[in-house]
Amino acid sequence: MALKKAELMGADLAEVRAQALVAESIRADNGVLKEFSRTLRAGIGIRVLYSGRYGFSATNTLSREAVLKAVENAFSAARASEEEVKLSERPSLNDRVEADVKVDPFKVPEEEKVDLVLEANKAALQVPRIKSAVTSLGAFEDFRRVLTSDGADVAVKVTMTGFAQLSVAMEAGVMERMHDSDGAVAGWEYLKSRDWVTFSRDVSATAAEAVGASAPPAGKFRVIADPKLIGLILHEAFGHALEGDLVYSGASVLTGRLGTQVASQQVTIVDEGVVSGGYFTPYDDEGNRKGRTVVVEEGTLRSYLTSRATASALGTPVTGNARAQDFASPPIVRQTNLYMVGGDWSLEEMMEDIDYGIYLTGRGAGGGEVDTAAGTFTFSVGPSRIIRKGELAEMVRGVVVSGMVLETLKGVEAVGKDVKVRTTVFGGCGKEGQSVKVGFGGPHVRIKEVTIGGR
Repeated sequence: MALKKAELMGADLAEVRAQALVAESIRADNGVLKEFSRTLRAGIGIRVLYSGRYGFSATNTLSREAVLKAVENAFSAARASEEEVKLSERPSLNDRVEADVKVDPFKVPEEEKVDLVLEANKAALQVPRIKSAVTSLGAFEDFRRVLTSDGADVAVKVTMTGFAQLSVAMEAGVMERMHDSDGAVAGWEYLKSRDWVTFSRDVSATAAEAVGASAPPAGKFRVIADPKLIGLILHEAFGHALEGDLVYSGASVLTGRLGTQVASQQVTIVDEGVVSGGYFTPYDDEGNRKGRTVVVEEGTLRSYLTSRATASALGTPVTGNARAQDFASPPIVRQTNLYMVGGDWSLEEMMEDIDYGIYLTGRGAGGGEVDTAAGTFTFSVGPSRIIRKGELAEMVRGVVVSGMVLETLKGVEAVGKDVKVRTTVFGGCGKEGQSVKVGFGGPHVRIKEVTIGGR
């Protein structure tokens, strides 16, 4: 109906995206159940290419009249747009894909979910020095279908579950907040497979130890970054610089660098739609297949991340990275699961010849600042440890790392075997007011020199 209406109105291309989402959130705060909510949302987003310009509109009213009105509104937006768009060709695919789920989380008794959250929250509060604990369980089911006038018709259903813990420790007027979450594209079977009581207690134990720790020494040090932190740095400081819209506009340090060395020869980085531990993105929100895109191969920049429009503008292939927060948002260029490929080193081998350095962790990492055009970054990382004579020593807190991302990647000396990609049901990656689920990770990585400070 919507496609036919758009074609009759003269669209060069019409794209219809339907979505149905159900999400559940359970939260306990200091031993008290504070939230048990379930959200249902459905709607249709319509984008048309008319006279070389995109227009977008959406509706959550699914009547014939409302959908046809959304098509007309998309044309009005296209006529008002001043940005000309050309699209790269892509194969027109027809597919239905569903992530593997063994136990539907929405069919599990509510009491079982609440009991799990309250039990974990109680365990987190029992750790000495802990003054506050917030424990959360989340789940969602997201169905999306994309139909286009050039023949694409793909549907993807994703179910995801996860658990999160925030603990606050205090001692002698000093406060330390520690948070962590784990999630998987899976059903209730994932939550049943983990010991979340121990998980929450461990988060509290780290906060309790960190509140008594000292700040790190300031200066430049050899470091080892754990898989979560290297994934975070790659995603924020490097991955966004790969996104085709930023590359084309010149707001990326990687503009014009295809085929050049941007990292150590030990570094290979991939953006992949379906990978163990990551978010499930076999197709993007334009209906493009998202496979395995090698963006850095043995230190050399091989690819950017693109939509149909940015691929055309850059003269590069369509990589399947056009993603939208929901039906009410137009697709923009986003990462899927960006991670560093593993190498040959064990953690023990990386540490053994470090006389003095720092083992940096991503668990509990805070916010940061990234300038994709300059290639600079500053991050607050989690409670970390001094490496002394090849061994892990005392904990340090309030650690801040900063540097130039290309210099940092060129300083990679060793890449571990232990690759881990992770995602989360809580929050997502933000850009242009939209938030999408992503995965990130890698192995342990040793870097020759990183600037360390304290907060």
